[in-house]
Amino acid sequence: MTARPHVPAGSNTVNPFIVTDAAAEVIDLLIDVFGATDVPEARTLDEDGLILHAELRLGDSLLTLADRKPGWPFTPALTRVYVDDMEATLARAQARGARIVTRPTDFFGDTLARFQDRSGNLWWVYRHDPEAGQDWAAESSPDAGDWTSFATPELDYIHESLVDAMRSLRDPKTR
Repeated sequence: MTARPHVPAGSNTVNPFIVTDAAAEVIDLLIDVFGATDVPEARTLDEDGLILHAELRLGDSLLTLADRKPGWPFTPALTRVYVDDMEATLARAQARGARIVTRPTDFFGDTLARFQDRSGNLWWVYRHDPEAGQDWAAESSPDAGDWTSFATPELDYIHESLVDAMRSLRDPKTR
C-alpha cells in the first residue's frame, strides 16, 4: 500500500461529500465565511432542479455538496476547517444566520470554535498556533480509560457544547 494513493489533480486522499438541505445556501455560506472557491463546471443539477453535484475548493481541500432528496434522511455534516482569523470567520457565519455552538476556546495549543449553519451542519473552526507545539499524546494517559483524566474547564466546555449541539440537532424540514 502506498502512503498516498493516486488521485485526480485537485483531489486529496479524503474529500468530504456533504448532502444537505439548501445546498446552494450552504455553498454561498462557505464561499462567504471561509473564502471557498466554487468550481462552476462541476455544478450539476438533477431533473428535479436540486443540486446533484457541486464542488468547492477550500484551501488545499475539495468539498463536494449535493441537495438532500425528498425521503432521504437528515444527515448533518460535521466538518473541521482551519482558518487564520477566527473572529472574522465566526462573525461572517453569524451574519449568514449561523448559530455559534462553541465560543473560541484553547484546545491543545490551538483555538477551537463551532457553529451550526441553518441546514443543521456543524462546522469545527480551528486556528492553529504553530508556536504552541502541543502534543496530543503528552496530554492523554492511556491508563485512564477516558479523557476525564486530563480534563480542564476548557475541555469540559468544548465537550458539553458539542453534546448540547448534537442533542439539539433537528431535521430542518420538520422544525
